[in-house]
Amino acid sequence: MEQNLSSSRTNRKLMEKNRRNQMKALYSQLNSLVPRESSREPALSVPDQLDEAASYIKRLQASLEKMKEKRDRLMGMERANYISKNSSRGTITGSRSPRIEVREMGSTLEVVLMNGSDSLFMFNEIIRALHEEGAEIINASLSAVEDTVFHTIHSKVRDSAHSMNTAARISQRLKMFVEDDDSEF
Repeated sequence: MEQNLSSSRTNRKLMEKNRRNQMKALYSQLNSLVPRESSREPALSVPDQLDEAASYIKRLQASLEKMKEKRDRLMGMERANYISKNSSRGTITGSRSPRIEVREMGSTLEVVLMNGSDSLFMFNEIIRALHEEGAEIINASLSAVEDTVFHTIHSKVRDSAHSMNTAARISQRLKMFVEDDDSEF
């Protein structure tokens, strides 16, 4: 019986030693992921390492939130704020339905997108669609008149043998894209 008790104690001590070693390795790994101001800093105690890691994670989270807000602003996703700012004047400029005109001139396409001043997303998607279809962007310009933004894109279809078919396909795709997006408003 005394041997079982001694064996049980030894097992517990061994398990506890393994747990401490594993925790030490995890603390060390966590500490290696936190950037240091200087490599000459004295070694930190485990509680200080944990505090520093927690602070670093909070700073990363705050930075991530700021980047998400900036991305949303740049993508025109703050539509609700824009609408509410302008609704006091009796107009809702942020919800302007987009319109597109596509002119085919041989292997050249002129795309004119007219939409509210809050939607850069659709412009990006049209550029992406043109690239996916193999069109080369020659020129892109933007002009704003009151609450309407005009994006004008000149592109050239690369495959001159099938340029008429490609231009027609691109034209149809862009018009469908704008109509689909307009139905979401």
